[in-house]
Amino acid sequence: MADWLGHYAHSCYCRGWLRQHEKILNLPWKPNVRRAEKSNAIDIIVSGLGGGLNHEQWSQYFTEHVPPFKPAERAEWLSKLTDVSVSSDAFFPFRDNIDCAKQFGTKYIASPGGSTRDDEIVEACDEHDMVLIHTGLRLFHH
Repeated sequence: MADWLGHYAHSCYCRGWLRQHEKILNLPWKPNVRRAEKSNAIDIIVSGLGGGLNHEQWSQYFTEHVPPFKPAERAEWLSKLTDVSVSSDAFFPFRDNIDCAKQFGTKYIASPGGSTRDDEIVEACDEHDMVLIHTGLRLFHH
């Protein structure tokens, strides 16, 4: 998998899970903050990029100071993501897709199979103690 793709998948996965953290679910919003503004502010907080905003910018959204995630706090929360299921409408072409999925607590994978490298995919799933089901149903056509 290309480095940028792995990083992108990792950041999307992490941001999605971090949005479920108690700190995010209980943000002290001002009453006039719109949904899109909330979404953008949450993205900044969970991405770790919030340090670039000054107090005045943050104060338009929140009734009190919102500290960024500490690295240890972030790592602890991300480690709680377990027993994740992943499915694909096409086969997995390379084992690094499986290796990457394992980093996010993946335990179960469903895909149609049919790759010339299916043996490598099965081997990777076995190594990571993941359940792989080949559905035989390919939904991705081009």
